[in-house]
This record gives sequence, C-alpha cells and structure tokens, in this order.
Amino acid sequence: MVSLHLLAMFVGTLAVVYALPGPDMALVLQTSATRGLKHGFATAGGLAFARATHVTLSALGVAALLRSAPWLYEGIRIAGALYLGYVAVQIFRSPSFGLGDGTHNASDFTLRTAALKGVLSSILNPKALLVCSVLLPQFVHPEAGAAWSQMVELGVVLVAFGVAFDVTLAVGAVRISGWLRVHPRAQVVQRWAFSGALAAFAVRLSLD
Repeated sequence: MVSLHLLAMFVGTLAVVYALPGPDMALVLQTSATRGLKHGFATAGGLAFARATHVTLSALGVAALLRSAPWLYEGIRIAGALYLGYVAVQIFRSPSFGLGDGTHNASDFTLRTAALKGVLSSILNPKALLVCSVLLPQFVHPEAGAAWSQMVELGVVLVAFGVAFDVTLAVGAVRISGWLRVHPRAQVVQRWAFSGALAAFAVRLSLD
C-alpha cells in the first residue's frame, strides 16, 4: 500500500500535470461552454476512460514498446495530431459548435459523441501514455508491497483526480457560457480561441 506521504506527493504532482494547458483541457472547456454540463461531464468520462486505459497499458509495458518501436509511436502521434486538427476545424466551421439558447438537439451532438471525443483526444496522444509510464513507477516502492497493487492504487487516484479536475472545469465553463450568450463578439473570440488552441496542440504533437 502506498504511504500517505507518497500519496500526498503524488496528488501534488498530478495537480501540476493537470493544470498545464493541453488538448484535454481545451476540449472539456469548449464542450461544456457550447453544449452544456451533461456533455461536459460526458467528455470528462471519456477522458477518464482513456486515462484508465493509459494506466493499464503502462502497467502492461506497452509504453516501453512505444519507446522501443519509433514507427508505432510516430503512427499514433500523427493520428492524434490529425484528430485534434479535425476537431479544431469542426469547432471553427460548424454552426453546431456555436453557442445557442442553451438547448441542444440530442441527435445533433449526443452524450456518446461527447464521450467519444474525450476518449479519442487522450487515447491518440502517446505522450499521455508515456507520462503514465514515467510518473507512476516513481511512487512505487518494493518494500510497500506488491508493485501491481500499488500501480492500481495510484492509477485509481490518477483517474479520480482527473475526473474531479475536469468536472471543475466543466462547471466553470458552463457559468461563463451564460455571459458569452449575451455577448456575440465574445462568442466569436471563444470559437477562435478554442479552435486555435486545438490546432496549436495538433501542430505541436505532429512536430514533437
């Protein structure tokens, strides 16, 4: 079992990692502001699933495989960059991403779609998997028990902390959306800002 001291250090490290701006953060904010709280929560759920997958793959040694197989890493990285670029274009061009009156057609953008966007945004980012493979082992100590049980414990904390962080972002974005709806120019800035941010993340991912 991970000691309380190490667990506190792990949570502090996670706070720094999650606070860094990235595509996951931009996606949660954009979805929540334009689609509402339920869709924001669905996106957070998709991100949580992707992070749980990353933790599992890291424990199974897939991250090490990515490091030893550059072609595989490059393929996932390019796919992730292309997907983020696609989402950025959709945000910029599609009227369905603009702010409306707060009500949305379920067939237009379902909760399942929001969750899937969260899954793909994170799962296609090999850096997220590599971060897990580097971060988690730093807090695993043989004298504290079985390594796999410590990995499970840390993985649960990582996913739970991420959900709490994303939910907080979603609630904040929904509150801001009320102000955006009465300021048309701010809506334009919002669309440019989030589409530009995701496009920038896509470019950075494709070049790194």
